[in-house]
Amino acid sequence: MAAAIKTKYTKSQIINEIAENTELSRRSVGNVLDELTLLIERHIKKRGCGEFVIPGLLKIVTKKKPAQKARKDVPNPFNPGELIDVPAKPASVQVKVRALKKLKDFAES
Repeated sequence: MAAAIKTKYTKSQIINEIAENTELSRRSVGNVLDELTLLIERHIKKRGCGEFVIPGLLKIVTKKKPAQKARKDVPNPFNPGELIDVPAKPASVQVKVRALKKLKDFAES
C-alpha cells in the first residue's frame, strides 16, 4: 500500500515523482502529460464524441444544455409574494468528471 501524501503537488512535483518512479526522463513525462491533455481536448471539443475515460479512475462527459427563454413575473423563491424577471440564458455545454470505482476505493483506504 502506498503512503499518503500530506501536501498538494505542483505540476513540476508530479512530473518529478513520475520520472523517478518510472525511470523516464522529466521531458518524456512532461510530453506524456501534454499529449494526454490534447487527447482529452480532442474527445470533448465541439465535434468530438463528448466522452473520455481513464480506465478505473475517471470519466469525463459533456452534456449540451439548451437555451432558456426569458421569463417575466416568476415567484421569487427567497422572498415569497415577490415577483421577479428571469433573464434568458444561451445554450451551453456542461463538463462533468465522474470518479470511477478504483478512484473511490483510493479515498476509502
